[in-house]
Amino acid sequence: MLIRRLARPMLASIFIMGGIGALKDTPNHAKGAAPLLEKATDPVRDMLPEQMPTDPETLVRIDAGVKIGAGALLALGKFPRLASLLLAGSIVPTTLAAHRFWEEQDPQLRSEQQIHFLKNLGLLGGVLLAAVDTGGKPSVGYRARKSARIAKKTAKKTGAKNAKKK
Repeated sequence: MLIRRLARPMLASIFIMGGIGALKDTPNHAKGAAPLLEKATDPVRDMLPEQMPTDPETLVRIDAGVKIGAGALLALGKFPRLASLLLAGSIVPTTLAAHRFWEEQDPQLRSEQQIHFLKNLGLLGGVLLAAVDTGGKPSVGYRARKSARIAKKTAKKTGAKNAKKK
């Protein structure tokens, strides 16, 4: 319990700060995200509804809002599983847009971007673990299996008693 109360805000802090940073420097973040967004949206642009934003600056702002909002929820322990899933969905495009180490020619820059890529991969692992953490309570699957076992035993006992009465 204590570990969760400490670990969640620690994990959330990088997302909150990243979201704030993206809002402070939206044009630069949008410039970095544009190549990935073009690859992702161009093939389906005609199928997207008019209301769906596709410009990089708006999408960077939306992503920043998700990071700040979901990060705050995770830090406060409110809806931590949902918040973690939102952060997981947010970090994947961020990582692919900002840390394309495989495109770097300079060995020093390539190494730095690879470190950031792997750091984000580790953060993804952390939020995925947080997304499946049930807070020490049995999961729905466990409770369902346990209920099924109890029902099966009860049915066997009831069936045996009814067979003896006949």
